[in-house]
Amino acid sequence: MPIMHVFMLEGRTEAQKAAFIAAVTIASQQTVDATPESVRVMITDLPAHNFGIAGQTAKQKGRGR
Repeated sequence: MPIMHVFMLEGRTEAQKAAFIAAVTIASQQTVDATPESVRVMITDLPAHNFGIAGQTAKQKGRGR
């Protein structure tokens, strides 16, 4: 059973997340022969001020939505 835990900067829509989950499920089927029913995907949204890039927060660097 593939289990993916993905961390993303906040700001994506429910539709974008659903499309991502569908794509990861298909990729799991194609690469590790997983059945769709066995695939689990967890998305954790991170506030841009809680993610660091090169010594600055993602918010300071203008990242995130």
